[in-house]
Amino acid sequence: MNIGLIMSYRQGTDLLSKFRQARELELDSCQLSIWDSSLYTDEQAEIIRNAVQQTGLAISALWAGWGGPMEWNFTAGPATLGLVPVSYRSMRLNDLMLASAFAVKIGVQDIATHVGFLPENPDDPNYNGVISALRSLVRVMKERDQYFLFETGQETPVTLLRAIEDIGTDNLGINFDMANLLLYGKANPADALDVFGRYVRNVHCKDGDYPTDGRNLGREKALGQGRVNLPLILKKLKALGYDRALTIEREISGPEQIRDIKAARQLLLELLDTV
Repeated sequence: MNIGLIMSYRQGTDLLSKFRQARELELDSCQLSIWDSSLYTDEQAEIIRNAVQQTGLAISALWAGWGGPMEWNFTAGPATLGLVPVSYRSMRLNDLMLASAFAVKIGVQDIATHVGFLPENPDDPNYNGVISALRSLVRVMKERDQYFLFETGQETPVTLLRAIEDIGTDNLGINFDMANLLLYGKANPADALDVFGRYVRNVHCKDGDYPTDGRNLGREKALGQGRVNLPLILKKLKALGYDRALTIEREISGPEQIRDIKAARQLLLELLDTV
């Protein structure tokens, strides 16, 4: 397993400097997170390829965002996030199609995103609508030798497993965010691996706590400071044969973020020596 970092790319980002900083932090890879589809151009692809070539930092996945309103909570979230809301589904499916085409230009095989609060009832029209939309996306991606990765958190592990089975193609995987399952109150992340572990193709290493009210997500924390049982998760990933990126995510900015990234890398190295 190599250790990486999730990295946001926006208009005006000095990507080469960010890649160099990641290498100075002794990281091997990154997930490149892009929410602005206007960046999916040949010019931007050349900038990204150049940063990879100059630094040797690999891109393990493109984390593809989508447009429209979004509220990261339990009240407005189901109506605004991902492909579940009918009002935004077509637009966001198009955003993901653009991301897939752009991933070809930067040589990235895996595209990850949140699909939204997938209904647990498989007869819910919104569930079937999302499955149909994703099936059309992943068929195009399969022709490009790409994998679509569900980011965990907004659905239960069983619902996510059912969605993968119902779509039915062999180019589906999971971006296993170990903290999100806690933050959204959906599952114990170590137990979730018993449900869908064989589909994990990338991992977000972050920490947090369960929600304490019915409206807001739980609190994200630095790796090792929340409820995530990291030693057990790494042991289970190893038993599953997982040998890909461990991508550190810390949803703050500034000097504290850098300190937490360094500490997370050191913690991962120490634990990987014991599993």
